[in-house]
Amino acid sequence: MRTRSLSLALALTASLAGACFAQKPAWEPAPGHTTIKLWPNGAPGGPTSPGPEVDTTSAKDNLIAGKPLIRLGNVNDPTLTLYSPKGKSTGAAVVVFPGGGYRILAIDLEGTEVCDWLNGAGITCILVKYRVPGADQKNPSTGPYPKSSAALQDAQRAVGIVRAHATEWHIDPKRIGVLGFSAGGHLSAALSTHYDKRLYDAIDAADQLSCRPDFAIVVYPGYLADAEHTMLDDLDLHPTEKTPPTFIVQAEDDPVHIENSTTWFLALKQAKVPAELHIYAEGGHGYGLRRTALPVTAWPQAVEVWLRTIHILS
Repeated sequence: MRTRSLSLALALTASLAGACFAQKPAWEPAPGHTTIKLWPNGAPGGPTSPGPEVDTTSAKDNLIAGKPLIRLGNVNDPTLTLYSPKGKSTGAAVVVFPGGGYRILAIDLEGTEVCDWLNGAGITCILVKYRVPGADQKNPSTGPYPKSSAALQDAQRAVGIVRAHATEWHIDPKRIGVLGFSAGGHLSAALSTHYDKRLYDAIDAADQLSCRPDFAIVVYPGYLADAEHTMLDDLDLHPTEKTPPTFIVQAEDDPVHIENSTTWFLALKQAKVPAELHIYAEGGHGYGLRRTALPVTAWPQAVEVWLRTIHILS
């Protein structure tokens, strides 16, 4: 009987330990950072994915600059996380949207590592974990706007919250920009043209504030064009003179197609929006800001120069 009781106790302990391990988040910010749920009562439209958040990275996935990355999927509960400069703050802020094809989020490569760079330049970073399904799911409730409103709703809500906390977070509410990679680049472009009307019912004072970015940084964007034609009409992306100044960077050999960048640049130029376009010969796609021998990976320094050019940084 005693042996049986001991076995049951050991089994129960193992079961509880396994449950605790299973409930550990696939990703969470380092301690000391403020994190806010975008939707305190749940996101509009309900969950986009079944199951908990999961790091979908496997041993077969490619390394970037010799290092792995987190590919976060099944994001149903979007958040923003504040990364404040440790030294002197310039008062400028950037809201960051990682890429991942609206299927996953490259949450470190195109998120936390970006915040480290921005903080080093005295810029407050706000990392947005927006809604995406699992990497292997074909889910009609996610994807680029207007196929899905989920990610753009999250982006609109995030910028409104940042403006609502501007004084508390030592941010100039007139110097809040966005930065997005790949699908996040498309999301930055979409927010740059869809800020005058919220795609959801207002829930608090943050939704009464403007969600227009004061500037946009678009890095190897997707969904704007393919090698044959523009997608701007299909995606309802029509810049006007009120679209914010934009910095665009991409490599010519990007398999996602350089036409994404050139199409958006020409559309901005036609609307008389100040824009700066950098096209490099080599680099491919998805390098984030991990430095390699390729010149394209020096794009963060070009961004800092541009931010001084448009008087975001002094």
